[in-house]
Amino acid sequence: MNKTTIAALGDIHMNVSQQGKWKIAFEEISEKAKVLLLCGDLTDTGDEEEAELLVSELQSVKIPVLAVLGNHDYEKGRNKQIRQILIDNKIIVLDGEATVVENIGFAGVKGFGGGFDRYMLSMFGEDAMKSFVQEAVNESLLLDRALARLEQEHATIKKVALLHYAPIAETVSGEPEQIYPFLGSTHLMEPLQRRKVSAAFHGHAHAGKFEALSPTGIPIYNVAVPVLRAHHGNDRAYALIDI
Repeated sequence: MNKTTIAALGDIHMNVSQQGKWKIAFEEISEKAKVLLLCGDLTDTGDEEEAELLVSELQSVKIPVLAVLGNHDYEKGRNKQIRQILIDNKIIVLDGEATVVENIGFAGVKGFGGGFDRYMLSMFGEDAMKSFVQEAVNESLLLDRALARLEQEHATIKKVALLHYAPIAETVSGEPEQIYPFLGSTHLMEPLQRRKVSAAFHGHAHAGKFEALSPTGIPIYNVAVPVLRAHHGNDRAYALIDI
């Protein structure tokens, strides 16, 4: 069976100090992969100017680019403008949507926090706490619906999920346990397992672990740039995964 090479990275945190520093990496990716996934925190402080800098760097990419936004991209409430800048530059931004590239179905959401497994926060107590937990539930429902559409419209293709927040505790391992509730949620794992995705990619946890398996054996990759550099032991800031 033919395999497709996917390049993935997240947490670029683009700002003026990085201008010109991504061009070579993106050229390499274009030669080695069939599709590039960007797993959120594309900008540093959520400014449109940072998004413009990123799309300028991405001009050297000659393969399809798919992205989700991260929490930094929401920082100044300019996430809609950032999304539009990306779309105007032919980047496919997924927020509860799905698309097919290279005969693989991709579904993406930002995700949210809430904690993992038996330490997940529960929808109990103050309205603020209930709203926090509900946000993760809503994101998981968006992801499930996007994956379900892929199943209905393209029953035989492989499915891949693109997130910012982590769906599993193992790939945030290395971060302080006290902040786990803000790094991801097991709610995000439920649709991945139910819809039997082939792999999932996320970022956000800069001190986390590159790879882990879900309880059902799904590969989960943390592709935050600091994690990738630590994993490779050099400056290579992207992952290459065959699906």
